[in-house]
Amino acid sequence: MPIQGFIFDLDGVITDTAEYHYRAWKRLADELGIPFTREENEALRGIPRRESLLLMLKGRSYPEDVLTELMERKNGYYLEFIREISPCDLLPGARELLHEIRAAGLKIALGSASKNAREVLERLGITDLFDAIADGYSVTRQKPAPDLFLHAARLLDLPPTACVVVEDATAGVEAALAGGFYVVGIGPQERVGRAHLVIPSLSGIRLQDICRRLEQ
Repeated sequence: MPIQGFIFDLDGVITDTAEYHYRAWKRLADELGIPFTREENEALRGIPRRESLLLMLKGRSYPEDVLTELMERKNGYYLEFIREISPCDLLPGARELLHEIRAAGLKIALGSASKNAREVLERLGITDLFDAIADGYSVTRQKPAPDLFLHAARLLDLPPTACVVVEDATAGVEAALAGGFYVVGIGPQERVGRAHLVIPSLSGIRLQDICRRLEQ
């Protein structure tokens, strides 16, 4: 089936909020007296907030109400930091590819586990380029379950086989493959190597190149 739509992850694909997440998790970890490194933050890429918290806690046990408070505290720190985001923080090639997809008459959705995705899109100034937004509030099961991308495809009124998912995280690639989507992986082979097409970034990437290479 010809490609009719694209579903983009947010963090690491359109913009890089990893530094803001790291600063928020690091601040929380410091308050709890838990060591937390940038390498450990990388392991949280594409993982929902609750699972990320449990990984950061490294087996330490807390009551559910405390876990909820910790998640809210971390999110508050993150929201403080992302107030710094502006259109200048779009990753190279992202705006150009989004405009090219729109000009070709194809549909675009966001498929991000972030519950702050809408605010980030607004701060980046690109909300109007998206036909639909599937975020951390949209489904119960997050990546690597395919639910988020399947929901995004339904919002676009397209079958998965007509959609390309653009992802930078292992969990996201696994989710897209499980849902029956074409998958473009951004990043190193060891992280996104199972994608149908692997590229280092969106810089210089043209729509026709993606479609031709996926439809071969």
